[in-house]
Formats: sequence, C-alpha cells, structure tokens
Amino acid sequence: MNKQKLDTQAIGLDAGLAFIKWVTGAENLHYGLWDGLDVTAGNLRAAQDAYTDKLFRLLPETPCQILDIGGGAGETARKLIALGHSVDIVVPSKFLADRCRANAPEATVHEMMFEDFQSEPRFDLCLFSESYQYIPLDQGLPKCLRLLEPGGQIIISDCFRTPAYKVANLSAKVGGGHREKAFRSMLETQSVRIAFEEDITTSVAPSVDLEQGLFNVFGYAASRIDTELAAKRPKIRWLIHRVLRLLMSERKRARLDERLNKQTRNAEAFKTYNRYLMMVIEPS
Repeated sequence: MNKQKLDTQAIGLDAGLAFIKWVTGAENLHYGLWDGLDVTAGNLRAAQDAYTDKLFRLLPETPCQILDIGGGAGETARKLIALGHSVDIVVPSKFLADRCRANAPEATVHEMMFEDFQSEPRFDLCLFSESYQYIPLDQGLPKCLRLLEPGGQIIISDCFRTPAYKVANLSAKVGGGHREKAFRSMLETQSVRIAFEEDITTSVAPSVDLEQGLFNVFGYAASRIDTELAAKRPKIRWLIHRVLRLLMSERKRARLDERLNKQTRNAEAFKTYNRYLMMVIEPS
C-alpha cells in the first residue's frame, strides 16, 4: 500500500488559524496595522481590524461585484458582504475553501488556482490582499484586466521585495513577494494607471516582531525542557538529540535554532527587505 504524503501545509494552516482565532476571535491571516498600538498579542485583533479598515477605504462607495483573489479563510469576504457587496472568492487550498464557505456562506467560492479561473460575468473590483505575491507576475494583473467591467479597479495590498532581499543571507530574510523593480517594469507594459499608492511598510512591520516573539516562547519552553532533561534524564535527552540529528540536517537544525531562539526575523529586517504597498490600479 502506498503511503500518502503528509499535508504539512494544511496542518500548518489549520494550527495557525486555530491559534489566531483563539487569540483574536477571528480567522484573519493578514498583517496588522500597528500605528498607536503596543505590539502585544492582546492588540493583534485591533491591529488586523485597523488594516482591514484602511483597505476598505479604497473600495468604491457603492456596492459592487468583487473578486477576492486568494481570499484566505473568508473573513474579508464576510465583511465585504456585510457592507452590501457581492463577492466571489478564488482560493486554491481545499482547507481554506472550506473555511471560506463556513465564514462567508453568501460568497461564491471557486476552489482553484487563479491562473485556471474563468468567468463570463465581469467584476467591478479585483482584490488582492496579501495574495498577489503568489500569482505569476505576467498573469496576475493582465488576467484581472480581462475580468473587469468597464470602469473597474484592481486593489493590490501586499509585500514587494527590495534590492536588499536578493543579496541577504537566506536565513535572515523575512517577507517576500515579487521584486518591486520587476513589478514596476511590468506595469509599464500594461494599459493602466496607478490611481492611488501608499507605502505602509513601517505600520505593518511590527507584526513580524509579534510573530517572532511567539516563536521565542516556544524556544524558551524547549530550552527549559532540554535543561531539565540534561540534569535529570540525560539518556532520554541523548536519544532525543540523536533522533533530531537523524531527521534534520545540520543546516535545518541551525535554522530552527535561529527561528526559536534568536530575533533575526524582526521589524527592522522586514523594512530592509520589503516594501508593503496598498495600490489602486485602473485601466487607462
């Protein structure tokens, strides 16, 4: 009998969403906007709500037909529907598609890659909220232009890589997305104009510190257990370390140690390697 491969991505998403919902009461996967807020887990919901409020200020004033591309767990779609908009969600993960159906039952959920999505009805707005980075650069914007009604808009809210990202040590980098320079070059090849643009990198960067703090808590717990085992159960400790050496390469163990016990992935590093942009793009 063939062994089925473990779906570690689904496991990670499931655990991550469960933790986020436990902390905040909602299944938001996006960054928070931390202006005026202390960077604590207790403020995560407020920071994420502030991000959503800012994003929604870019929406048309009247209800419209929205294509939410990479709609996460459906929390954004639920809020859009509450404002009177009609929403279609495109999401490739079965796990996330199921969460979208649960959180936004009034939305139409398309469980597929955006590259495979086809639609006869057109949309007033195509929305990327931290999902643009997962779509090939030569397909995301051009396809949206074909899906828009006349006078429609595209909103992109996401990370873009700065030139520093390319030359940085791999283990120290945080963030991601398309290279901003390549993105700007692509825009010049399309019949579009940027109707609005704002750099919110500094405002969202503290989210990285909060995430790293959580990993450091796990690291502290693991270190305390290791110290206790070394003093009182040395044979068990030796066996655990032996198994880890067999299962993980030295490089992976070093990266895990960095993730759990150091602070190289922080807000300052994020600001060095990324620009987080909110943009409204229109056909010219």
